[in-house]
Amino acid sequence: MIARSVSAAVLLAALSADASGQSRAYPPISDYLMDRNAEVALARSAAPDRISTRATVKVLTPSGYVVAEHGDNGFVCIVMRGWGAPTFTPARSRAIVYDVTARAPICFDPVASRTILPLQELRARLGLDGKDPETIARDIATAYASGALPRVESVAFAYMWSANQELGPGVGAFRPHMMVYAPYYDNTMLGGNPIGGGLPFISDDAGTPFAFVVVPVAGNAAVEAKKTGGADVHHGQGGAAVP
Repeated sequence: MIARSVSAAVLLAALSADASGQSRAYPPISDYLMDRNAEVALARSAAPDRISTRATVKVLTPSGYVVAEHGDNGFVCIVMRGWGAPTFTPARSRAIVYDVTARAPICFDPVASRTILPLQELRARLGLDGKDPETIARDIATAYASGALPRVESVAFAYMWSANQELGPGVGAFRPHMMVYAPYYDNTMLGGNPIGGGLPFISDDAGTPFAFVVVPVAGNAAVEAKKTGGADVHHGQGGAAVP
């Protein structure tokens, strides 16, 4: 299991699949959903106000992500669930898709909104359709090879600054960080920095079109989600508390 492997993909490597390797049943979809206002607030907490207040925000529904609020700066903010795990993350770590507590607020820049966001939206739709982690990984690879997903051919980035992110057991909120999408990079190109440490690193998708550099942000950069309408960002659709 990858230690503290923080990613926009939700550092999801902190979970391991069951030893049998058998497919598991998904919890009810309602367990993955959030109060709409709370989800918007949590999504916007991914980036500084000057960016997130002008960004488009999408929220998760039973049929996938839909626009909740339109923006004008080209950024798009969402809250990723466990399906946001790296496409090529080790099979033993893919069980994060079954964890209904995973909440990874992220704000994609205009380039990432055109290239990385479609990838994340497809992963979510496949998960909502009940596809197991191995099928999701295979279908993503097929969609990319066929051109159904846009090519990732240039550097893009995203903010993950939320103080309220929940990236899985053993990781929690982690620290504010930037996601720099750098196709085909691997960790040796950054000097082999420790995964999950305070220096930039690449983890699970290293060497693939979906490789990304995690750049921890020093200082007091974490952004607290704003409460709206009395909704708690840690409460799900049905009002059940999400640890």
